[in-house]
Amino acid sequence: MSFTTSKSVYWKGFRDGAPFIMVAAPFGTLFGVFATEAGLNLVQVMTFTATVFAGAAQFTALQLLLDDTPTLIVLLSALAVNLRVAMYSAALTPYLGAAPLWQRAVAAYFTVDQSYALSVVRFETEPDLTVPQRMAYFFGTVTPLAPAWYLATYLGAVLGTRIPESWALDFALPITFLAMIGPMLRTLPHVIAALVAIVTALLTAGVPFNLGLLIAGTAGMMAGAQAEVMLARRNKNT
Repeated sequence: MSFTTSKSVYWKGFRDGAPFIMVAAPFGTLFGVFATEAGLNLVQVMTFTATVFAGAAQFTALQLLLDDTPTLIVLLSALAVNLRVAMYSAALTPYLGAAPLWQRAVAAYFTVDQSYALSVVRFETEPDLTVPQRMAYFFGTVTPLAPAWYLATYLGAVLGTRIPESWALDFALPITFLAMIGPMLRTLPHVIAALVAIVTALLTAGVPFNLGLLIAGTAGMMAGAQAEVMLARRNKNT
C-alpha cells in the first residue's frame, strides 16, 4: 500500500513539475547558445551544466568570466546567486531530513527553484505525507525538468547562433522567478525582504563585477530577518 501511495504521489509531483518544461527549455537553450558564443566547446558546456545544475549561477559565472573578472569575485557572485538554495535546503529539512543519506544527497543536487517551490507548498498543504511520500513527490517534480534542462542546453550548444534573436529566449529567467516568488510572498517580512532587495539592486546596479547582487541579497535577507524579529516582539507584547 505504501509503495502504491508513494508511486501515486510521485506522479503528482511529475504532473506539477511538467509545466515548468516551458521555462526550462528556452532557458537551457539560451545558456547553451551563450556558452558556445563565449568559446566553450560542447563537452565543456555539458560538463558545466551537469555539474552546476543552477541556471542563474551558470549565467552569472559565465558572464563574469567573459568580462575577465577575478576568479574570487566569480566564485563569490555565483555563491551569492545560489545562497537561496541553502535557504531552500533549510526549509525542506524538516520534511525530508529523516530520509536516507543517499536520497538526501541526490535531493540536494536537484534542489532548484521549481522543485523547492512545488514541494514546500505540497508539504505544507498535506502535512500527513510520510517521508518516503514527500521524497517521492520531490523527485517527481524534477523528473521532467532535469532531462529538459540537459537536452535544451545540448541543443543550444549545437545550434549556437543559428537561433534567431526574435525568439527572445531570455524571457525565461524573469518569468520563472515571478511565477514562483509571487505566490510565496505570504507574509510582511517576505514582502519587505523582496522590496529591499529590489531597491538595493537598482541602486547598486553600477557597482563593478555585479557585486550589487551580493549587496542586494544581503540587504534583503537582513531586512526580512529584522522584520520577523520586530513582528514577533509586537505579537508577544500584545
